[in-house]
Amino acid sequence: MRSYAIGDIHGQVGLLQQAHALIEHDRKACRDPDAPVIHLGDLVDRGPDSAGVIRLLREGVGGGAPWVVLKGNHDRLFTRFLTDAGWRDPNIREGLTYLHPLIGGAETLMSYGLYRPTSFHIKTVRTNALAQVPPEDIAFLESCPLTYRHGESLFVHAGIRPGVPLPQQAEQDLLWIRDPFLMDTRDHGPLVVHGHTAIPRPLHYRNRVNLDSRAGYGGPLSVAVIEGRQVSLLTDTGRVPLLPL
Repeated sequence: MRSYAIGDIHGQVGLLQQAHALIEHDRKACRDPDAPVIHLGDLVDRGPDSAGVIRLLREGVGGGAPWVVLKGNHDRLFTRFLTDAGWRDPNIREGLTYLHPLIGGAETLMSYGLYRPTSFHIKTVRTNALAQVPPEDIAFLESCPLTYRHGESLFVHAGIRPGVPLPQQAEQDLLWIRDPFLMDTRDHGPLVVHGHTAIPRPLHYRNRVNLDSRAGYGGPLSVAVIEGRQVSLLTDTGRVPLLPL
């Protein structure tokens, strides 16, 4: 039950193309054209070409590629900014808008051709953005699932609330959770493969694997192949086992 997973992309379309190239090379070596490629969410914000990332993934999925694109908290922030003016994510502190540099939404809108937007003119920005962002991009992000189960792995953007059955998990946790998930060492059943919490390099914690290697902050975009509970990173020189800590 082989699968591939790609960490948080954050508008880095060039890195995403490189990750797909590594996967295709590994596929040929394994003679496995059908193993799913799971993108762990946060397609947008901070990086230079969120529009290009969405277009590449939307067209790939639409063309029949065996790709799964999960929803991340930044993806939801983007679509809700466009479609629900009165909505505020409970994990965003009061006074912080989607366009704040900490979130990086301005870069996403600039990738669609808007001049650098600011929170001072947020209503105008939203109107202009709706005129620029293709409806199919919004629909694609809104349709992204929150989780994906394959073999012995559960793929999710942020993680799960320990001890809560998967059907009862809250969307807010699946998109945002850190503690208590990150501190929990119990076996969750499946190996939980996630991103969301940026770290210098991917790590295998035995019960979970974090693949967010800071692409949104100038770091690399990590891509892994998962076979059972064995995980290897894909690099230009081949597979590198990601051993449990």
